[in-house]
Amino acid sequence: MNRIILGRTGLTVSVLGLGAGGDSRLGSGSIAEADSIRLVHAAIERGVNFIDTAEAYGTEGIIGKALREVPRDRVVISTKKTTRLDAPLRAEDVVASLHASLERLGTDHVDVYHLHGVLPHHYADLRERIVPVLLRLREQGKIRFLGITEAFAADPSHATLEQALRDDLWDVVMVGFNLLNQSARTKVFPLTRAKNVGTLIMFAVRRALSRPERLKELLADLAARGKVSSELGAGGLDGLLAGEDITSLPDAAYRFCRDEPGAHVILSGTSSVAHLLENARSLEAPPLSEAVRARLVEAFARVDDVSGH
Repeated sequence: MNRIILGRTGLTVSVLGLGAGGDSRLGSGSIAEADSIRLVHAAIERGVNFIDTAEAYGTEGIIGKALREVPRDRVVISTKKTTRLDAPLRAEDVVASLHASLERLGTDHVDVYHLHGVLPHHYADLRERIVPVLLRLREQGKIRFLGITEAFAADPSHATLEQALRDDLWDVVMVGFNLLNQSARTKVFPLTRAKNVGTLIMFAVRRALSRPERLKELLADLAARGKVSSELGAGGLDGLLAGEDITSLPDAAYRFCRDEPGAHVILSGTSSVAHLLENARSLEAPPLSEAVRARLVEAFARVDDVSGH
C-alpha cells in the first residue's frame, strides 16, 4: 500500500484509510463481530495503517478488539467527539468522552482526535470553549494531534473548514471531496497546503457513485439547476470516462481523489474484505489520463452544493 506523510503531523500513513463509518461500515447490520475483526486484520495485512472511527459510529469497541494483538506503533488511530448535540458541548463531556473512547479502543492515546461534524454556526463557540480542553488533553499525552471534520452533507461548500483553517489550531481536517463536488480544490486545499495541514478525504465514493439509479437522479437534478450540462444530465459519465482503463466508476472515483493535490488519506468504509481489497487496488492503480481528468474537472466546475450521498 502506498504511503504518504500526513501534513505537519509527520505521520507516515497509508493512502487508503479504513473508515469505520458510513452505510456499509464494519459492524453494521447483521455483520458478525468476528467478520469485522477479520476485516481490520486484512486491512493491516494489506498495508493499511490508518484507521478512522468515532464515538458516534459505535465501532470503537470492535476496532479495539481487532487491535488487541497489534503493536500500537503499527497503526495510526483517528477518532472523534460528537458536536451536533441538543445542548452546547461541555468541557467535562469532552474529557469523559475521550476517556471512554480510549477504553473502548484499548489504548492510552489516540493519534488524531477530531471535533466531529462541526456546523458553521457552532465553530466559533467550540473554538473558544472546547479547543483549550483539547490542548490540555494533548499536553497530558492522550491526544497527539487535533483534528476537525466538517458535516459535508449539510455543509457541501465547506463553510466550517474555511473558518477553521484561518486559525492555526488544526493538524488534520476531514473534508468531503469527490468528482461530483470538487469545490474543496479552491476552498479548502489551498489553505491546508499553505499550513501543511493533513487531509482525510471522505465521500470519495458514496451512493451516487456506487448506485447507477442514484447517479442518474443526481445528474438530472444538477442539469435542471444549470450546474452541469444537459448532455451530462441525460447521458451520465460514460462520455467523460471514454477511453479510460478503469474497472468501474468507483475505481475512477477513488483514483480521481487520490491524485488531487492536497489530498492525503482517502477513506474507504466497508464491511467486506473483498471490497476493501478492490478499493486498495484502485488506490494503487496508475493515474487517470490527463484528458479524462480535465474533462471531469470542467464538467463539475460549478457544483458546490451536493455531497454525492
